[in-house]
Amino acid sequence: MAGSGWVVVVGSVNVDLVVSVDHLPARAETVTGGTFSRHHGGKGANQAVAAARLGAEVCFVGAVGDDANGRDALEALRAEGIETSGAAVMPDTPTGLAGIVVDRAGENQIAVASGANASLDARTVRRALDAIGAAAAGQSARSGVLLVNLEIGDDALIAAAGWAAEQRIAIVLNPAPARPLAPELLAARPILVLNEGEARQLSGVDELERAAAELAGRTDSAVVVTVGPRGALLAEAASLARLAAFVVEAVDTTGAGDTLVGALAAGLAEGRSLRRALERAMAAAALSVMSVGAREGMPDRAAVERFLRERGRR
Repeated sequence: MAGSGWVVVVGSVNVDLVVSVDHLPARAETVTGGTFSRHHGGKGANQAVAAARLGAEVCFVGAVGDDANGRDALEALRAEGIETSGAAVMPDTPTGLAGIVVDRAGENQIAVASGANASLDARTVRRALDAIGAAAAGQSARSGVLLVNLEIGDDALIAAAGWAAEQRIAIVLNPAPARPLAPELLAARPILVLNEGEARQLSGVDELERAAAELAGRTDSAVVVTVGPRGALLAEAASLARLAAFVVEAVDTTGAGDTLVGALAAGLAEGRSLRRALERAMAAAALSVMSVGAREGMPDRAAVERFLRERGRR
């Protein structure tokens, strides 16, 4: 494995079915007049693409169905230069699907049919990660990051965290969709990256600064809380910092969080400080919302560096 740093993503693969409408439907409301598009998605796969475009060497571990959607999804990852030998193909199981509604302000509603993602187990994950570790043997001087999210089961996540501990590499955990975190995951001291709703739900605290501090206390590690157009909070040790957002005209916010998380992991794998990696990731996320689709607007390294120079925040 060559390059300045590597990111191992253990997570989900979905196909996104997107309907763009004037406004998001209320309870029991049908909104007509929309337009339809189909995109590659899934938090794990999206985050892998974001990290690869920011210059990391990426290995993906996940599961797809033995169907056309699964084959297309893996081919799309390989086209981004992502290693997919750790992706399992599950027979008699469909590839995950996400139904997404996006309004004219770029806000969205999402419902997911997990499909093969729910079949990803600890044994499959451990086998794939051991192969990745063997391929990386002898290159311990390089930085590495494990990136995981909650669109897969706890057994798979715990297996991945155990492997990362053995490899002595950092763990970035995007606890989305939010659910209680297993003690084994908390004990692995992951860097949590989550949005404000997830922070409140997981901490049980409404006030965001206190929520971030509460979560940092549980993990004994840093916590990043994204707050949309208001930027992000960064809690590390006894300090709390606010980072200002980049102001852009949003077209579709689908995948913005995945872009930020993947870009952050790439920055950490490159050896950047958490704060520097976060600012770069926020720039990548800002650029991503200017196009429709979770991946279509994900920028590459050159675009992010140019954007930061233009904004005087490099």
